[in-house]
Amino acid sequence: MEKEFVKSITAMDKDFAQWYTDVVTKADLVDYSSVRGSMIIRPYGYALWENIRDALDGMIKETGHENVYMPLFIPESLLEKEKDHIAGFAPEVAWVTHGGSEELAERLCVRPTSEVLFCEHYKNIIHSYRDLPKLYNQWANVVRWEKTTRPFLRTLEFLWQEGHTAHETDEDAHEETKRMLDVYATLLEDYLAVPVVKGQKTEKEKFAGAKFTYTVESLMHDGKALQSGTSHHLGDGFAKAFGINYLDREGKLQHVHQTSWGMTTRVIGALIMVHGDDRGLVIPPKVAPTQVMIVPIAQHKEGVLDFAYGLKERLSGAFRTGIDASDKNPGWKFNEYEMKGVPVRLEAGPRDIEKNQVVLVRRDTGEKLIATLDEVEEKLGALLTDIQQNLFDRAKELLEKKTSVAENMEQFKERLESNPGMIKAMWCGKRECEDKIKEETGATSRCIPFEQEKVSDTCVCCGGKAESMVVWAKAY
Repeated sequence: MEKEFVKSITAMDKDFAQWYTDVVTKADLVDYSSVRGSMIIRPYGYALWENIRDALDGMIKETGHENVYMPLFIPESLLEKEKDHIAGFAPEVAWVTHGGSEELAERLCVRPTSEVLFCEHYKNIIHSYRDLPKLYNQWANVVRWEKTTRPFLRTLEFLWQEGHTAHETDEDAHEETKRMLDVYATLLEDYLAVPVVKGQKTEKEKFAGAKFTYTVESLMHDGKALQSGTSHHLGDGFAKAFGINYLDREGKLQHVHQTSWGMTTRVIGALIMVHGDDRGLVIPPKVAPTQVMIVPIAQHKEGVLDFAYGLKERLSGAFRTGIDASDKNPGWKFNEYEMKGVPVRLEAGPRDIEKNQVVLVRRDTGEKLIATLDEVEEKLGALLTDIQQNLFDRAKELLEKKTSVAENMEQFKERLESNPGMIKAMWCGKRECEDKIKEETGATSRCIPFEQEKVSDTCVCCGGKAESMVVWAKAY
């Protein structure tokens, strides 16, 4: 039974894409809907998102931001006010043309992002420097008509938060852009146990209409990168387009300086592809819907279920604790919760009750530990902390292992083939070289890291004078 159950997940090394699909569906994270590229987030998947959302929401509020909500629909005339912005999103926009049987006088866009809505609102509420800064965030769904889709990673509709702020000065907006990127890095590394590379997007890759874009990039188990969160300095371009003016401290009329930043449900895809294995999900304890799953052994015997339910009641005050008292056999249950990535399984049977103990089994290593009833809370707490750190350390080790250095195109192609992952290489700053690298290798510029290294003197592509070190990779 156990072997058959495990076989239902395709091996990672055999077909990584199929492995991913198997995991997200068989671990009850999502189901497919009748609309192409749309996903039904099932209770277990949504509970995982809620834990991520709540952690991020807390950090956003700690930095002084307030949550608001903007409309789902955007009039076409409003969307077109910032030309670079609309040009960047045009291929992905979904349009509403009819209300019931009547054709609308003006098309409505189903929001792909909400910059223009916030701009329209800011124009109405910002008049003086005393009204600044405006530090807003919204939790919402957005729609982007993607050609190729995959659950969590790229779907027509997805969930996210989008921050939108307005400031007196360019410096204030720049500081906000950096601060929120650091918030994203903290969430990914401290909660999701996913190490990141922080840096700035190239002009080609920056957000449409932005002055510049900061990003956190993570590396998946198969060597592909994933953009896991972005923070955009919008400058005063949107303010000029929408007429968002304020009287400064000297009574002069000025434009505000804005930022926007967002993180989506695709970080669940990152968590899956960084930590998962051939048995399914491996979820870091800090965001796991269930941190400890109690599996009674020989539960038909007298006293076992009472003991197990007593444990659940006792542990639930400190840990997110579940119990499976169904009539399925223990082997099935073990596999089920390994597939779902529950960090710790707690086994308790007649012999354990006699010895006043329980068995704790780690999902990340499979190691079994014995804990007496007197020490079970203490051992569980230490175990969950250790699992969280171990997952980060393993992911960090993989990132380092799969990061190579290339000084010329021959090396670049060889490294990408022999050790798929991130490549550090110098760049002259020219778009032609960036485009050529993508055309010849399939790798794109992921970011210009804040922590710069000089790995050579010349551009990896043209051999000309290098301007900066860039991290390149094939990406989702």
